Parts: sequence; C-alpha cells; structure tokens
Amino acid sequence: MKPREENLQYHIACKPGDVGQYVILPGDPGRCELIAGFFDTAHYVGTNREFCTWTGTLDGVPVSVVSTGIGGPSAVIAMEELAALGAHTFIRVGTCGGIDLPVRAGDLVVATGAVRHEGTSREYAPLEFPAVADFDCVSALKAAAEETGCGVHLGVVQCKDSFYGQHSPQRMPVAAELEYKWACWKRLHVKSSEMESAALFVCAANLGVRCGSVFSVVWNQERQAAGFDEPECHDTTLAAKTGVAALRRLIRQDRAQSPGSKEAR
Repeated sequence: MKPREENLQYHIACKPGDVGQYVILPGDPGRCELIAGFFDTAHYVGTNREFCTWTGTLDGVPVSVVSTGIGGPSAVIAMEELAALGAHTFIRVGTCGGIDLPVRAGDLVVATGAVRHEGTSREYAPLEFPAVADFDCVSALKAAAEETGCGVHLGVVQCKDSFYGQHSPQRMPVAAELEYKWACWKRLHVKSSEMESAALFVCAANLGVRCGSVFSVVWNQERQAAGFDEPECHDTTLAAKTGVAALRRLIRQDRAQSPGSKEAR
C-alpha cells in the first residue's frame, strides 16, 4: 500500500498550501467547478471521496471551494481538516426547501441560526448551546444576496439528518414526533430546511472560526400545500455568486481592519 504523504489531511487529501484561508463549502462535488469559475483565478486540486477541492484567488487572496457531501458528519470533517490547514472563514453554499410561506422557489435564504434537529452538533456542544452564524458572514451574505435582485430571506433554518424524514414523515415509525416538530418550525417562522448548517455553526464555534450559510430555495412544500403555484428551481448560480461575493467582501473588510493596511491608518 502506498504510504500517505506527510501532513496530508486524511479525508480531504489536502496538504499545507493546497487551500486558502477563505473557503466555500457546497455539498455537491459537481458544483465546485461552477463556483470556482467565479474566482479571479482557479485551478483543480483534487478529489477524495465526496471532497472535491478547487483553489484560486479573490483580490489576490487565496480562496478555495471544497465539497462536503450530504449532511453534518462529512461537513464538519471538511471544516476540521480545512481549519487544521489554516482556513478561518467558511461560507456554506447549498440548496434548501422552504418552510415559511413567503419563501419561494428561486429565492435565497441567509441563515442567522439553525435548529439543531440533527446529531453531529451534539458531539460538540450540549443542546442548550445555540447554532448561530457569524455576524460578519451574515452581514456580507445579506449585502451580496440583495445585489442579486431576487427574494432574500434572513432567519433561522432547520437542520435534520434524514431527507426522507422531512418528505415522507408519515411512513416513519416516529411520524408523530416528526410531524409535531415540523408544525413547531412553521409556527416559529423557520425559513427553510437543510442538512449542514447547525453542525457547521457549532463546529465553527468550537474551532474559533467564522461560518455563514446561503441557500437557493428548490421548492416550498408548505406553499404547495396552501394552494400556491410552486414550480421547482434547481439553478444554484445565484447562491454561488452570492457566496463568492460575500467572501470578497469579507476579504476586503479583513484587509481594511489589518493593522498594516492603508485603510486602517
């Protein structure tokens, strides 16, 4: 068996110098090249398991996009190993299903926090600890999302581990619990449902790094149930552009706040 390269991170198969300090985290490996296309420069680094990595630059600063696959367990593996390589700012870019009625297919959702209806975050912090997005990341994402001209919603999102627990709760042995909690999320005006942010926000708090999330709304099952016309939208381009534009804003903000910068003097 070929020995592993020294300092190579076990799952993402990256080493020091392969990735930037600012990272976009999509779930789907197939979206990495699309997102990297919005960098100023970009090159393919490699793929291992669900982790596909591209690295490039924004305003001369190294940045990366690394896919995480589906769900919290693999998402925090990526965050842990990227942080070990020096990454300190993360933007999750993905898709979600709407819950709150004003949230339409094709809109963007920027998460301010996440319902911890998943298991990964429980191995980082007790349930009393909130899963909250970084304020600077939220601010940058809000500004970038509003520039797209589409509908933008800020608020709490719900995170779960079972996709089919959401979409087919009635056939699950715990149907009563799932349907009761879903009714709670609706009454609390939770914006949408997805699978990674709660774990990422809590992991980020533990690691002392920044994390925010932006999602493209595929569909809102509650709007359909209420009788609204609700076509599906699978185009994630606006979410990708928003995530990259937010990183650019954060880079410029960090540069302006650096003690040695002209803007800071």
